[in-house]
Amino acid sequence: MPSTRRNFIQKSLALIAYFSSASSTLIYSTLAKATSWPVEKFIESEYSIALKKIIGDQNLLETDKINLKLPRIAENGAVVPLTITSSLGNIETFSILVEKNPIPLVAQFNLTETSEAYISARIKMAETSDVIIIAKADEQFYSSKQRVKVTIGGCGG
Repeated sequence: MPSTRRNFIQKSLALIAYFSSASSTLIYSTLAKATSWPVEKFIESEYSIALKKIIGDQNLLETDKINLKLPRIAENGAVVPLTITSSLGNIETFSILVEKNPIPLVAQFNLTETSEAYISARIKMAETSDVIIIAKADEQFYSSKQRVKVTIGGCGG
C-alpha cells in the first residue's frame, strides 16, 4: 500500500492526540485537587443554621471593606452575576449565602496568602433575597450584604 501525505498526516495527528492525552494524566497536579467536600455545610436548612455552621459562636462584623457587585434586579434567578473584592488583609475564606435559598450557602472559597481577594461567579437565587458575603480574616468574620430582586419573566415587576 503506497503511503500518501494524507495517510501520514492522519497517523501523525492520531499519535499526537494519543500521547497528549496520556501525558496529561502524568502532569496532573496534586495541588489542584479539592480538599474533602464539607457536605455538612451544604445541606438544606434555614439561614441562621447555615450561618452558625460557618461562624460558630463568633461575632459577625459588618464592614465596608468588602465590595460586592450585584445587579439590583435579576431578570433570571438561575444566573445572577456576582463579583467580590476586598481591601481586608489576610483573607482565608469567602462564603456566599443567599438568605431565602433552600440551601443558603451557595459557595465557599478558600484563599491562600498569595491570592488576590477577588471572586467572580454566577449564583442561583430562588427568590428576592439578601446576598451575604462572609470573609474570614485574622480569625475574625466580616460581612457585607446586598438585596437582589428576582423578577419572573424578566419584566422588572
